[in-house]
Amino acid sequence: MSDNDNPQKWWGTGLLFENCSCQLICPAHLSFKQNCTHERCTGYWAIRFGDGAYGDLSLQGLMALVLFDTPQRMYDGGWIERLYLDERADAPQREALEAILKGGVGGPWAILAKFVATWLDTQTVPFTFVDERRKKSLTVEGLLETRIETLRGPDPDSDPVMDNLYNTIHGKTHVLAKGFSRCTDSGLGFATDGTHALYSHFSWNGP
Repeated sequence: MSDNDNPQKWWGTGLLFENCSCQLICPAHLSFKQNCTHERCTGYWAIRFGDGAYGDLSLQGLMALVLFDTPQRMYDGGWIERLYLDERADAPQREALEAILKGGVGGPWAILAKFVATWLDTQTVPFTFVDERRKKSLTVEGLLETRIETLRGPDPDSDPVMDNLYNTIHGKTHVLAKGFSRCTDSGLGFATDGTHALYSHFSWNGP
């Protein structure tokens, strides 16, 4: 594994979805300088690599979860985060995922890492993920149960989206949803009921 002075080239494409404690739509999704709904914004980003590689290591099919707790104004920094990595990944793949998601090898996560003050210990877990297009659910037994459901607009055959919106880690088109989560992490536990959620298809690379 390359050190940060000579980071490994990597890339990835796949699904990114999120749920947080804000009302629809999380103000910080538009700009970190906007105040979130509550004094703290708590939630997660969930990642499923459809394809990708870190050097010669394949990332295809692997999942990861990023839990976060941030100030009301995310731009102020001081974020607390923890990574949960796919137990199907071998040791080098886990190191690669951690390097990417902690921002050590460039790419969009390096921008977010500047706001993180505290990383809690990384954990390895089994993920159970079900994608029914308009409904996506993720379970980590004993830790997390979450689902997001696409919002319904006036046209039942199309999804409500935000398009051409700059966001550091998301793809161009963001499908709007509502989320329902219960997380019992010892440092970053939270619960939501019909709050901000969305998903997009990402394309990342670094350094």
